[in-house]
Amino acid sequence: MRETNQDEKKQELENQQKVNEQIQEMGQVTLENNAKKHRVELLSIIGEVEGHESAPAHSKTTKYEHVLPKLAMIEDDAQVDGLLILLNTVGGDVEAGLAIAEMIASLSIPTVSLVLGGGHSIGVPMAVSADYSFVVPSATMVIHPVRSNGMFIGVAQTYRNMERIQDRITTFISTHSHMNQERIEKLMLDTSQLVKDVGTMLEGEEAVQEGLIDEVGGIRQALKKLYALIEERKTAGKESA
Repeated sequence: MRETNQDEKKQELENQQKVNEQIQEMGQVTLENNAKKHRVELLSIIGEVEGHESAPAHSKTTKYEHVLPKLAMIEDDAQVDGLLILLNTVGGDVEAGLAIAEMIASLSIPTVSLVLGGGHSIGVPMAVSADYSFVVPSATMVIHPVRSNGMFIGVAQTYRNMERIQDRITTFISTHSHMNQERIEKLMLDTSQLVKDVGTMLEGEEAVQEGLIDEVGGIRQALKKLYALIEERKTAGKESA
């Protein structure tokens, strides 16, 4: 009996160690100790969204090659009830950010996002990709035009390509929020707010008033909403059966 208890404790410690390593390496963890035992996966998008090129070693990054397989595993796991996304990002690689946003938007389980600190640039599509979005009052969201790193060839085709990329972003945001594309583009090209830059910074309440984010709130409100969406989905599943 004593050996069994020791084995159980050893296994528990090993499991906790794996969880701690996962949090440390990827900012991911499973939440399942809530009252109704809903299994919720937590995904953190922190710092710079790293794409095809590696960011400097001192930068805090979220690697899309880690996030995409994780999202695929979540979709494939019948035991997962919902996904909570925490965002505090300065933006980053446009293609990587859009890929993550599209993956989140296509998940079949309920999803809720919470913007903490900042949801800048390509962080905006990721924030609105969830079924429901929250932002804390002190957070900021920056909408600005697409930028190019490295050599920029000043020909008409290059400008058109940049416009098409920008259109993909504004279309995604308008499709997944209550903000129309014309308003997004107007804020994106505003020259009166950001010093030496073009674009608009929205604080938490402003982001909700503009229709970009659904509601002002924190982790308590985000989890409460996610649990409600999970319950709605399970109820609808029982009724259809």
